[in-house]
Amino acid sequence: MAKTTWKPGTMLYPLPVVMVSCGNMKNPNIITVAWTGTINSDPAMTYVSVRKERFSHSLITESRLFVINLVTENLCRATDYCGVKSGRDENKFAKMNLTPEESPSLKIPSIKESPLSIECKVRQIVELGSHDMFIADIEAVNVEEKFISKSGKLELDKCNLIAYSHGKYYTLGKELGHFGYSVKKK
Repeated sequence: MAKTTWKPGTMLYPLPVVMVSCGNMKNPNIITVAWTGTINSDPAMTYVSVRKERFSHSLITESRLFVINLVTENLCRATDYCGVKSGRDENKFAKMNLTPEESPSLKIPSIKESPLSIECKVRQIVELGSHDMFIADIEAVNVEEKFISKSGKLELDKCNLIAYSHGKYYTLGKELGHFGYSVKKK
């Protein structure tokens, strides 16, 4: 099959889409981010990449704290809105009827409606060009209890999480396998 070569671009899709909360409990803010992911297991580390001109960039730079809030199908409209509107101009929590909730460990805003929130402390800021990458240690993970099985297993598949792909939001599909299924003995 023939392939066409394009100039370098961001074509690694689908991506997790998340709402990142930052600021403080008096003036909480949300920015939608698709440039995020896991970068290390031990210690647990993650990152978000944010454009320098974004209001949240200065909030995260000053406090060196943020919370990654996973988003569900029910939060899709708020997720999109928080990605196109600026916290300089309005309170996105109020506008989208979201509840700022003080995160237990870092005492900064998280989004109560999110099924899982990851509290992050910035370790390093890497200037990359259009974005700065905030590399962070994961200080705590807060999970809505209804998504934890009786045996203590996290059941993210029951959250109705969404993903972002080339300008569109999607629900996650059916399970195709699990880690190690291709080598599991029958």
